[in-house]
Amino acid sequence: MDGLLGQACLFLGAALITVPIAKRCGLGSVLGYLIAGVVIGPVFGLVGGDVTDIQHFAEFGVVMMLFLVGLELEPRMLWEMRTKLLGLGGLQVVGTTALVTVCAMWFGQPWQIALAIGLILALSSTAIVVQTLNEKGLMQTPGGKSSFSVLLFQDIAVIPMLALMPLLALPELASTGGHDDHHGSTSLVSGLSPWLQALITAGAIGVVVLSGRYVVNPVLHYIARARLREMFTAVALFIVIGIAMLMSLVGLSPALGTFLAGVVLANSEFRHELESDLEPFKGLLLGLFFITVGAAIDTDVLFNNTLLVVALTLGIMAVKGGILALLAWTFRIRGRDAWLFALSLAQAGEFGFVLLSFATQNAVLPGDIGALLSLVVAFSMFLTPMLFIAYEQLVQPRFEAEDKRQADEIDETGTVLIAGMGRFGMIINRMLVSMGHKTVVLDHQSEQVARLAKFGVKTFFGDASRPDLLVSAGIAEARVLVVAIEDMERSLDIVRFARREYPKLHIVARAAGRMDVYRLYYAGADDIIRETFDSAVRAGRCAYEALGMHPYLAHKSAQAFVQFDRELMIRMAAYWDDEVAPEDNPAYIEEGKRQAAMLDTAMRGGRGSLLDASERGWIPPGSVPQAEGD
Repeated sequence: MDGLLGQACLFLGAALITVPIAKRCGLGSVLGYLIAGVVIGPVFGLVGGDVTDIQHFAEFGVVMMLFLVGLELEPRMLWEMRTKLLGLGGLQVVGTTALVTVCAMWFGQPWQIALAIGLILALSSTAIVVQTLNEKGLMQTPGGKSSFSVLLFQDIAVIPMLALMPLLALPELASTGGHDDHHGSTSLVSGLSPWLQALITAGAIGVVVLSGRYVVNPVLHYIARARLREMFTAVALFIVIGIAMLMSLVGLSPALGTFLAGVVLANSEFRHELESDLEPFKGLLLGLFFITVGAAIDTDVLFNNTLLVVALTLGIMAVKGGILALLAWTFRIRGRDAWLFALSLAQAGEFGFVLLSFATQNAVLPGDIGALLSLVVAFSMFLTPMLFIAYEQLVQPRFEAEDKRQADEIDETGTVLIAGMGRFGMIINRMLVSMGHKTVVLDHQSEQVARLAKFGVKTFFGDASRPDLLVSAGIAEARVLVVAIEDMERSLDIVRFARREYPKLHIVARAAGRMDVYRLYYAGADDIIRETFDSAVRAGRCAYEALGMHPYLAHKSAQAFVQFDRELMIRMAAYWDDEVAPEDNPAYIEEGKRQAAMLDTAMRGGRGSLLDASERGWIPPGSVPQAEGD
């Protein structure tokens, strides 16, 4: 069908028919878009096989999606992901590339072609996985977060892969190159010396970061005063398109550049406005991208190599799934999260099309191998929604009965909201209820909820790290939030959300150790309680008494220790660095030694001053305090 309007009607019409049907059948919107592409392409031939131009335009949906993902990630949160980002992501890319390369060489391919195939197939589909994880509410699960970390590393890894491809060129294929550039863009750095390219690239990244921090917000304030919503939308599009163009000019991934800009703007007060303005464009462009993937299936190559395409598709998905499962085991991702991690990333990705085109243009891959791999990439993407369905229908029900249960509908509010009803939270709830305070308690373990119900303790089932559940539980009306769950990452999520959205709320948080105290403190908790500290102090006081110290003096000494420890922790907070392990932080270690010496001096030298005249009168005659006996 010719003409822009005709094609627009065709693509939109196909999507309007298939996507609602796919959603109604529980297949998800991504599979609906892919089916729409297959219907208008290979099935009815309404569009030609060459939809490359439209696909390049639709890839901008991926760029917008990463900008919106960046808006959800503050730089500090990104830094906290560094272990998974580098560990999981790095090992996945390296491991998959190495294994696929070896397999390709075993089938007789030169090492250059084998390595190019390994790099191309190591990538997964950010567009499909992130959209599906968000649609299904799986993004905030440990498996979802781990998957996102790997996808983010892969998106960054595309840059060195693009730089490496020309070095793999085969002289015998050089004469077959000569296609236009994939995006038809002009590079300002091509032909420059490497050091000058690096300097310009670093400068472009600096421009993005500094503009996001010092220019964009004032511009948004200026536009907001005009009170023209369409201008705000225009600015949002200008930001994304402008950054994408800048990145293209310096030879970087537009998706990476917009992601970086999104992270810089994550703390902006206009974040939600930008999200709401760009969300419809992102959804439509991503949908268009998936339609073009379905429409681009080459039926001639497919029919002539059906078994080979199917075998390669299933083989590469099995290889990637196996490596991901091994990484999940290594990084202690267990149960349903490990399955989600392995199944969600087993496909090849949209950047695979980019690398395939780039490799063919640069005489790295022969045209027939490129066409075959394009089908493998498309088919693996086509199968991905089915893997998510398999996860939901077959895997998830096997783990934890509470997964089947939806969060309770919370019909009560209270002055205190307690997240977590284990032993820690249970004691707090009993203390508060015994004094007549109204509490609302949340716990994500259905067995614990049912067990407490038998004792008449009302507990609502649900994951307290979900902001919508906290809102339903009445966090807006509560005066105090008690975060009593054991999972520190979820605790930090809750504290950050509560502090950001409800600044006047008093937050009491449970910490496992001193490092958690610092993390919760910087997340915004008001009172942070180490779960074993008080019981350890009581045990120490008993030891004092067992050694002959008068009970009152033992009590006073224990209280003095608690006070000094609190002051010590506050002083050492200045030397704590979340980016450096305590044992690798010389300043922290030195201050710890100094404070420990001060504690010894204060406790030994100050024991006499612990008792004033009236307190001495409390001690029975003949009982000599240990402090005075030394």
